[in-house]
Amino acid sequence: MDKNELQIILQSLYDQKLSPNEVIKQLATLPYENLDFAKIDHHRSLRNGFAEVVYGKGKTADQLVAIIQSLYKAKNDVLVTKLDHKAYENIQQELPPGCIYDDISLTLVVSKKKKENKIGHIVIVSAGTADMPIAEEARISGEFFGSKTEKLFDVGVAGIHRLLDKINVLREARVIIVIAGMDGALASVVGGLVSSPVIAVPTSIGYGASFNGVSALLAMLNSCASGVATVNIDNGFGAGCIAHKINLLGEKNNH
Repeated sequence: MDKNELQIILQSLYDQKLSPNEVIKQLATLPYENLDFAKIDHHRSLRNGFAEVVYGKGKTADQLVAIIQSLYKAKNDVLVTKLDHKAYENIQQELPPGCIYDDISLTLVVSKKKKENKIGHIVIVSAGTADMPIAEEARISGEFFGSKTEKLFDVGVAGIHRLLDKINVLREARVIIVIAGMDGALASVVGGLVSSPVIAVPTSIGYGASFNGVSALLAMLNSCASGVATVNIDNGFGAGCIAHKINLLGEKNNH
């Protein structure tokens, strides 16, 4: 439930289109629903504008189904991240209608509310093809929340001309997400070319000395380019969420 839905319910009560008992029934799961193994935070979208997002890894099939159905019944859009294909197949038959699973980003989306007018402009840049799963997670997350996205994939520093060829696209963005593994250098390069904020996402892609993304993480944290902020390794969702919040601030300033 978000602020708009709550306002509609309260207005319906005021207009006597709903009885107090019907309103109580609709608000019964606020602020959270106790499923024993999980306490679903239906109040979260009222506090910060975002419904609870489900981290798919480490949960059983029954737990995933119960959580997804709880969010769905409360009229929330649903986003599940890090849901591997085998786990998706195990729960596929018990999911609500309209689920979209993406086997590249390992995300599951159920959108009950159509976001036709997406805001802002997030450009998502990935260094290599192997970084695409995290880049797609960032893209889908940003679009799920309501941001407009554009992607530039496989433009890493080993062939810097591929990035420079798209410099106008970069400079038109309100916020840029840069996804890179290996040496993580792409975030600093992009940060030095643009005035918009850059969100760096290190990935676990790389040979042994990359230490499953630690090398890229440290490089991004030590970036000499101004305006670069770094999220955790393989955290495409976190980057998409932050980028959308920046977009929201930009929309407020435009109005």
